[in-house]
Amino acid sequence: MTDTRRRVKVYTLNEDRQWDDRGTGHVSSGYVERLKGMSLLVRAESDGSLLLESKINPNTAYQKQQDTLIVWSEAENYDLALSFQEKAGCDEIWEKICQVQGKDPSVDITQDLVDESEEERFDDMSSPGLELPSCELSRLEEIAELVASSLPSPLRREKLALALENEGYIKKLLELFHVCEDLENIEGLHHLYEIIKGIFLLNRTALFEVMFSEECIMDVIGCLEYDPALSQPRKHREFLTKTAKFKEVIPISDPELKQKIHQTYRVQYIQDMVLPTPSVFEENMLSTLHSFIFFNKVEIVGMLQEDEKFLTDLFAQLTDEATDEEKRQELVNFLKEFCAFSQTLQPQNRDAFFKTLSNMGILPALEVILGMDDTQVRSAATDIFSYLVEYNPSMVREFVMQEAQQNDDVSKKLTEQKITNKDILLINLIIEHMICDTDPELGGAVQLMGLLRTLVDPENMLATANKTEKTEFLGFFYKHCMHVLTAPLLANTTEDKPSKDDFQTAQLLALVLELLTFCVEHHTYHIKNYIINKDILRRVLVLMASKHAFLALCALRFKRKIIGLKDEFYNRYIMKSFLFEPVVKAFLNNGSRYNLMNSAIIEMFEFIRVEDIKSLTAHVIENYWKALEDVDYVQTFKGLKLRFEQQRERQDNPKLDSMRSILRNHRYRRDARTLEDEEEMWFNTDEDDMEDGEAVVSPSDKTKNDDDIMDPISKFMERKKLKESEEKEVLLKTNLSGRQSPSFKLSLSSGTKTTLTSQSPATNLPGSPGSPGSPGSPGSPGSVPKNTSQTAAITTKGGLVGLVDYPDDDEDDDEDEDKEDTLPLSKKAKFES
Repeated sequence: MTDTRRRVKVYTLNEDRQWDDRGTGHVSSGYVERLKGMSLLVRAESDGSLLLESKINPNTAYQKQQDTLIVWSEAENYDLALSFQEKAGCDEIWEKICQVQGKDPSVDITQDLVDESEEERFDDMSSPGLELPSCELSRLEEIAELVASSLPSPLRREKLALALENEGYIKKLLELFHVCEDLENIEGLHHLYEIIKGIFLLNRTALFEVMFSEECIMDVIGCLEYDPALSQPRKHREFLTKTAKFKEVIPISDPELKQKIHQTYRVQYIQDMVLPTPSVFEENMLSTLHSFIFFNKVEIVGMLQEDEKFLTDLFAQLTDEATDEEKRQELVNFLKEFCAFSQTLQPQNRDAFFKTLSNMGILPALEVILGMDDTQVRSAATDIFSYLVEYNPSMVREFVMQEAQQNDDVSKKLTEQKITNKDILLINLIIEHMICDTDPELGGAVQLMGLLRTLVDPENMLATANKTEKTEFLGFFYKHCMHVLTAPLLANTTEDKPSKDDFQTAQLLALVLELLTFCVEHHTYHIKNYIINKDILRRVLVLMASKHAFLALCALRFKRKIIGLKDEFYNRYIMKSFLFEPVVKAFLNNGSRYNLMNSAIIEMFEFIRVEDIKSLTAHVIENYWKALEDVDYVQTFKGLKLRFEQQRERQDNPKLDSMRSILRNHRYRRDARTLEDEEEMWFNTDEDDMEDGEAVVSPSDKTKNDDDIMDPISKFMERKKLKESEEKEVLLKTNLSGRQSPSFKLSLSSGTKTTLTSQSPATNLPGSPGSPGSPGSPGSPGSVPKNTSQTAAITTKGGLVGLVDYPDDDEDDDEDEDKEDTLPLSKKAKFES
């Protein structure tokens, strides 16, 4: 049997001064070689892993609180706590700690001498203890000075705390408080304020237990009303006794629980409202007060969970139709506060809390409450629902699917009896509340939209071998709920413009679109089938005509998300319904204004161009090019047109791709790049080794079939002549006074040798030959006679043949032309047509 005495929870204090639960395990003490000393070890009860390994440092101050807690600081701003299941286990470990430090186990805190100077340490250690002045009115100032002087020294704080505990000094001080109030002794009341505030800063649990007891707590609050810095005392006691009322919506039979609730409320009030904001130096002095409240809350939640009668009565009255509205509102507010209270708990405790509420039927109860007309009650119920969704969305999804199944079964029976089932699903109630939010800013609708997004998010859905929550829930959602969500969208987009275009409606539709956009991104065939079958995108794009720019942009973002998927099912749907028309119309109506609408639309078309979505490119150019061709401040639409033309080229002549690969293989840059093998071969060949009339071609090209190469290259060259970007590569030297733009015709002889002929269509005179493979276009038929005396020179730079023109080489053209005449004959190629 497991030893429950040593069973503990390990807590660490985070930056927000809240305790984080690090796990449950069993604690032991022993010598650890690595740490060179006795240490506390906690191993997890689940898997035996090490949760805590902490050396018992002789100079560390350990505190024992509430009989089952041991708290200490490992380092600056790193506090640890062990919460024991049984007091006996706590006492046992406390004895081990005190044994290592050489302390008496009867103390509740060990000493810390870190901040003491040697002189102070000697003086304090030589004195047996701190002697308090007698508790009299005349000595209040002396007591206040003693408390203030003890705070800077940890050892003096410890001795002061022990003296206050042992002599019952706090109760004597509170008796003096009554005397001072009766005598209206303001000076004495100011001294008592300083004394009580100083006692809080001692950070001692044993003192807090005395001060927060039923008989003392109101007097402590009374002392803190008389702040010397204020001209008039505060009235905290009046507020707590007359204004703040404890509403017991369900009778609490356990007196201990009731007392704990009162105590926690008052201590929380002291922390938040009564005590002055602590300085940087006092911040850590109130850590025990934070811990006191935290563990009190854990106890309250645990005691309420164990009281089955209390929770049963609570949910019974919540769902009882006979419960009057005021009572029900109090019950809902209590449940809301109860859930908010649980947010301070650590994950394990919160798990147990929400499981208990689920077992008690909180979701059916919320469904009843949300169906009521009272706005305040519905608002509180929405907050409770948000706690449940954030804690465990799978639990909520399981409930609504079971509910839908039950409704389907009931509906079948009622259909047989010709009766309509009017039950509304919980999730549809949430959607309806979102749609019907009366707040002009739609604060509630925004909150509910966030909850719905959490519920339909596949990232937090579970998947097992036999069951996939994503498939089941999304199937349910699109069958039972999606039509409710899209109802306001469909109702408002029956015409070419939104039926209602006021601000609140636009905000609501923007929320609906945000959720639909989320679905497009994270769901697969469910949302695709729904959009295509219900023609949702066409309806959404009606909102592009809204006068509210944010709504039009939401509609555009929805379409952009669809296009971003690059799904041909979506693309065919868009093309079939001509769904670029509203976008183009909005773009043209926006005119030359440089705004978010303009940029977003251009970005969408740019995406289509960059990603080369062929079907959409063709659709846009074929149907909307005339409207977009004049847009020249960006190159997006001209780039789309170029993409379209390239597609047409490939469609008209499938062999063009192979020709382009040939051109790529023969593309030589006139710069210092590494020469390819074929270029090296050409340069290493002397002109004497070449036959007259033989063109320079790649060896791999000589084996190409004549007909396979002729047509695609001729067409390609013809089209390229229309583009001036690549016409300046080959410069021809003639005996004419001016230079002529050559036109080429590539012809193939009966053999395997390729010859290049040139003719100048402008003069009908023989033109100078150009370099092989240059992207010129064919001229008129004809040939140059063999006996022509004209000699062609191929433009070169640095020994490289210029076969392709590159934009970055344009600036070197003039220099190249000047160098033509100086090239040696051995580097000039001769051609014979």
